Amino acid sequence: MAGPEVEPRPPRPADAGRDNVVTAVGDSPTFAARHPRPTSKGIHMRAAIFTEQNGPLSVEDVTPTDPGPGDVVVRITASGLCRSDLSVIDGTLPMPPPAILGHEGTGVVEFVGAEVNRLEVGDRVIGSFIPACGVCWFCHNDQSNLCENTYTVMMNPRATRSDGTLLPTMTGLGTFAEQMTCAEMSLVKVETDLPDEMLALIGCGVTTGVGAALFTAKVTPGSSAVVIGCGGVGQAVIQGARIAGASRIIAVDPVALKRDTALKLGATDAIDPTVGDVAAQVLALTGGRGGDFVFEVLGSPDLITQAFNCTRAGGTTIAVGVPRSDAMVSIPSFPLILQEKRLLGCVYGSAQVRRDFPLLIGLIETGRLDVGDMVTRKLDLDEINDGFRAMTDGEVIRSVICAH
Repeated sequence: MAGPEVEPRPPRPADAGRDNVVTAVGDSPTFAARHPRPTSKGIHMRAAIFTEQNGPLSVEDVTPTDPGPGDVVVRITASGLCRSDLSVIDGTLPMPPPAILGHEGTGVVEFVGAEVNRLEVGDRVIGSFIPACGVCWFCHNDQSNLCENTYTVMMNPRATRSDGTLLPTMTGLGTFAEQMTCAEMSLVKVETDLPDEMLALIGCGVTTGVGAALFTAKVTPGSSAVVIGCGGVGQAVIQGARIAGASRIIAVDPVALKRDTALKLGATDAIDPTVGDVAAQVLALTGGRGGDFVFEVLGSPDLITQAFNCTRAGGTTIAVGVPRSDAMVSIPSFPLILQEKRLLGCVYGSAQVRRDFPLLIGLIETGRLDVGDMVTRKLDLDEINDGFRAMTDGEVIRSVICAH
């Protein structure tokens, strides 16, 4: 069910003596220099730049572009390192360099353009890596996770390098930086005292994972759930299944840290896929039937097939991870039809961010959703490449860059 309609506040009247382009706040020279009218002259910020496929990110001083009337400038306070960022670096997700990466973040509004209606300077916000414009067909039909403006917001350059090269940002955000300029539709205001590192994860991993269980699969009380891949998103799927009332939750991951964390966060069983056949072990734990809901969270075509084989007749396989754009998934046709198995795609957990970000915050505040134990490590921006190394080596659930 859709959340309550929010009535936009009226446009601001022009202030006497200055151009009505933005409103500014704060004592920081970086941002104060942009008052009363924002201009990029003499302003710099640090950002982690994707410069080459499979290469390290380059932390540089860049110059932010001037915000437009519908844009918002946000001071970044925390940004999570997500496997999707790594997928851009290794070429799984197509995005040409150079670009500012990062799509899972939170911060405080420093400037708002004259046409911005939902946000005020000083608001605490979470970035939404899929915008919610509120006016397209999908947004009007409770599918803002499929908003028609998704790719539009990705095209605008938001900074320049010292050589003048323009820099677009990942998903229109670019949270691996000291600040980001983005469209108002890519931000959700939140009112909470939760720490920044928790709010950042709501921007992607928590919403995608919990939403996959609650909104995409619609896990039912007493059911069984299997989660293949237990990184940040997988841990959120496990918690979503627990919140939904699943009685058996089976975590599948080769990394002991991730299996142990899964058991702490709600899994009832853990399988090491390097020891024995996964499907056979799932069948043994589910009375020989297979899981009611089986989630693949890594983006591997082979593992999507494996998830389908772990699903019971009449059950549902949910593909959460994103494979390469040219990858094909092989599904046996007889079980698909004669056993009425269902295969569902899942983007952003089928969430409606303006409704569901506050819902997730409420679950965290009341202790039903544990995001704190998902944050394994806090980093400085300069440590970002070591953060991705730790992700690749299976040392962390989630690393978060936190501003000082």
